[in-house]
Amino acid sequence: MPSAWITRAETPGDVSAIREIDLAAFDTPLEAGLVDALRADTSWIEGLSVVSTDANGTVVGHALLTRCHIADAPALCLAPVAVGPEHQRTGAGSAAVRAVLQAAKDRGECHVVVLGHPSYYPRFGFGRASEHGIRVSFDVPDEALMALTLDEGRPLPSGVIRYAAPFGI
Repeated sequence: MPSAWITRAETPGDVSAIREIDLAAFDTPLEAGLVDALRADTSWIEGLSVVSTDANGTVVGHALLTRCHIADAPALCLAPVAVGPEHQRTGAGSAAVRAVLQAAKDRGECHVVVLGHPSYYPRFGFGRASEHGIRVSFDVPDEALMALTLDEGRPLPSGVIRYAAPFGI
């Protein structure tokens, strides 16, 4: 397995590979359908869907940021993050997450939220959203809802997260 994955923005030719990764990585097809719906939604931001590939260019991982809001403040939602089962725990997912967060920072984006594994996302700088007064309108474990600022000069806003319509929440 490569120790340094290649990362780049998604291209139209990656769509089917990303779908296959989502179908293999998750127990249901919901995430694959979500990515397809987000591509067609106004929340989609070109360049903030990043893949990790091996040296041959085969897509093995994917990380997606789309527009959401914390109260009225624009933010980004990191979801989903997926790696094909045969490449999990190799750094392919971490490489895609780091690359997509850097791409967002380079675009001047400031705030990112994620609902995910509390042992995985802190390595990227995420911390409990509740410590910043950020919450969702449904029940989730406090430690699973996390937030990150990409610009230390712009602290996280507080409020309820409003997700893009395809999330259905």
